[in-house]
Amino acid sequence: RATKKLNIPHLVSHITQRAAGKEYLFLEDSDFLFMLGLLKEIARDSSLNIYAFCLMPNHAHILLSPRKENLYDAMRDLFSRYAMRFNKKYERKGHLFGGPYRQALCFDDSYLLAASLYIHLNPVRAGLVDEPLSYRWSSCRLYCDTDAPKSFVDPSFILALLPEAEVEEKKRYRLLLDKGSMLATDLVLEQENAIERFRIKLASLFPSVFRRIDKTKKVSTPSGIELLSLEELEQQIEAIGKGNASRNPETRKAKKYLIEQLISRGYKRSEIAEQLGLSPKTIYNILKSPQ
Repeated sequence: RATKKLNIPHLVSHITQRAAGKEYLFLEDSDFLFMLGLLKEIARDSSLNIYAFCLMPNHAHILLSPRKENLYDAMRDLFSRYAMRFNKKYERKGHLFGGPYRQALCFDDSYLLAASLYIHLNPVRAGLVDEPLSYRWSSCRLYCDTDAPKSFVDPSFILALLPEAEVEEKKRYRLLLDKGSMLATDLVLEQENAIERFRIKLASLFPSVFRRIDKTKKVSTPSGIELLSLEELEQQIEAIGKGNASRNPETRKAKKYLIEQLISRGYKRSEIAEQLGLSPKTIYNILKSPQ
């Protein structure tokens, strides 16, 4: 998750925003409709590509990429205009949102697919509906219905990751949704690497799908780290060995590279220490080492 918002054109981001405390963002249908109207307008005026969304009663998910260096301004416009209208309508004062919006970066295609599925499964996870297509305030139907209407949301960008004809892409996406709904998942608003964990679980259910996606070109983060595929990452972890405290320079170099990979995917250092069977101090020392 990016603490400093990145305004890089064509970089796909998972945007989340939540209500302050136990407040709600949407109290009736007209509130949802107003937010969707704003999102459509700002996407058009600010040159945003919208790939998926889900509006929950107390938070919102948007998967998008800007075509210009204007993401921060566009999101500020979206959320400030919505808050002003909401406060005026319900005669309330104070902050509607629990802070600035959050931005999680999608550096590779398998993460992007997992993020889209995660977003569309939110209403099921929250117990609002039994299956994602029943929820009115998301883009899920665009991904699954063969006769879905034209929309400002573009599902083809993500559906193209599933190498079938258009009708078959939607069937495959529906299958991924059905199986994904059975997986225990963390809340992305509370766990920074919730989608990464979800992706790993999905990859274990659909290894051929995710292996094929991961064979696409390498992707680099803004800091210049070229991300490994999921399969390569798992092989690296297995090769190094959990709890291996070797001081061999080559082993330490490999560990540092692996730790940097995990950090780039959103893992906290404490979680990396637990996963690799090392102490937090050892993780710190490895990262500080020149090699």
